[in-house]
Amino acid sequence: MDKQLRLKEKIKEQYGKIAIDGNSNSYCVPSSDCRGTSSESLFSPFESSKAVGYDIDKLKLIPENSVLGVGYGNPTQFASINEGNIVVDLGSGAGIDVFLAANLVKERGKVIGIDMTEDMLKKARENAKKHGYRNVEFRQGDIEQEIPVEDNYVDLVISNCVINLTTNKENTFREIYRILKPEGKGRMVISDLVTSKEIDADFVSMENWCSCIDGALTKENYIDSIKKAGFANIEILDEKLYMELEEDKEGKGIRQITSISIKAVKE
Repeated sequence: MDKQLRLKEKIKEQYGKIAIDGNSNSYCVPSSDCRGTSSESLFSPFESSKAVGYDIDKLKLIPENSVLGVGYGNPTQFASINEGNIVVDLGSGAGIDVFLAANLVKERGKVIGIDMTEDMLKKARENAKKHGYRNVEFRQGDIEQEIPVEDNYVDLVISNCVINLTTNKENTFREIYRILKPEGKGRMVISDLVTSKEIDADFVSMENWCSCIDGALTKENYIDSIKKAGFANIEILDEKLYMELEEDKEGKGIRQITSISIKAVKE
């Protein structure tokens, strides 16, 4: 098995555990100590979500089990979701952003969650059934290979703490571009992490990749991947320091990890 496949299997294993047992290892959450890679969060899932921009009152309107405290931004905050929209959430997990979006698109719209982890999909589908959501659907897929959605179909793609985990960001953005409606009608709003210095492949830790750290691109390379996929009108909506590592894997000083939210449009 090559390294790319091993990384994907590790990601499935880790996020499968989170689906079953909760986020006890504080993967992809705000840290109380931003000078290390694995500081234990002091927050509950709801408080972690609040810390990265979620509205607690809105979270109380969706299934409690969908809030796992995983992520470092809130793409729905910037997405301007309207009634009747068709929305796709990449890396939908237990469904937090799917259910938030579903409350906005209402019965005339639809929200499709995509995840590659079976236990997350099971949890999300159980949440949808238990709470009577009829305008949502959860599909299994590897988003950097093929998003299981038809061409030119979607008004909006959102994602939080997921594209960072892929090994080929440009392929992922090309897939997003494919499924969005053309002529400026389709857009994406993504929350993710970027780094001041990328980690050489020889120094990558699977644990830190799963923690949304070692797979990060520089902001310049991240934006370049979006441009190469064909997107226009790329706009950074939010940017703030997330974590500062005292020494990178190559022993070359401080590496800054920054949380960003980005919007781009398919022309």
